[in-house]
Amino acid sequence: MNKPVLSIVVPCYNEEEVLAETNNRLTIIIDDMLADDLISPKSSIIYVNDGSRDSTWQIIENLNTNERFVSGINLAKNVGHQYALMAGLMYAKDVSDITISIDADLQDDTQVIKAMVLEYLEGNDIVYGVRKSRKSDTFFKRNTALGFYKLMSSMGVNSVYNHADYRLMSHRALEQLSLFGESNLFLRCIVPLIGYKTSSVYYDRKERFAGESKYPFSKMFSFALDGITSFSVRPLRFICLVGVIFLFFTIIACIYSLISYLKGNAVPGWTSLFLSLWLIGSLMLISLGIIGEYIGKIYIEVKGRPRYNIERVLERES
Repeated sequence: MNKPVLSIVVPCYNEEEVLAETNNRLTIIIDDMLADDLISPKSSIIYVNDGSRDSTWQIIENLNTNERFVSGINLAKNVGHQYALMAGLMYAKDVSDITISIDADLQDDTQVIKAMVLEYLEGNDIVYGVRKSRKSDTFFKRNTALGFYKLMSSMGVNSVYNHADYRLMSHRALEQLSLFGESNLFLRCIVPLIGYKTSSVYYDRKERFAGESKYPFSKMFSFALDGITSFSVRPLRFICLVGVIFLFFTIIACIYSLISYLKGNAVPGWTSLFLSLWLIGSLMLISLGIIGEYIGKIYIEVKGRPRYNIERVLERES
């Protein structure tokens, strides 16, 4: 039986401080699996440079020249983590039987890669890398993440709790993923829609090996908003529900005002008028903002622009 060709896809953005160590650890993992006769010697590590402003691409070029397993993809400009990851996955689809995606910062435990491959050999097309806990996170990040997953669940979005983009996908799973042509990518919610047999491996997430986080709060918030508005229309229904509730209170207020007028008790109320105007105005602006998010996504989708542009590909040295 032929051993599966494994590709490990690593999106990179300004990762010069960590890339050498990342490659060292991934190479050790591949060598270990080769020794156990689990994967093919044609397996590779594919680094995707997402328009880095430091020497990340130069390091990838050097690794491609001097290391055994390294391929490289250089995107023409920075397009964001999800698009860079998709570029790597679509390239890997054509050169491998199984693909594992992992971030370059070494927070995800590389030791469970072997466990993922074993799960694949047991017949699973998708294997999720799932954090055991969030003890290493700050109080704020831990609770906002928990709130995010609960909100996604309440919106009817299918996602794997405590899973990001550390996963294994088979060739046929990637073939199905390639059929999802949307521009607004949120892969951790798209992948569960594929529907093939899945399993999970669990690990403890570590501190970043070096460098700074590429996801400050503003990007995390934007990412969460994209996830919700890309997979659920419940916010729009919620707006409609709020409108119905306010219509109900408006009818009550009108009846009360009419009765007061007929009894001669109508007294101008500046405070209530002031507060009601501010409340209704705020709700209208929020509603318009939510609707605008959906319209904006429709605008981007109908243009059909390419999600990324590959400038150069470095093939793995034979």
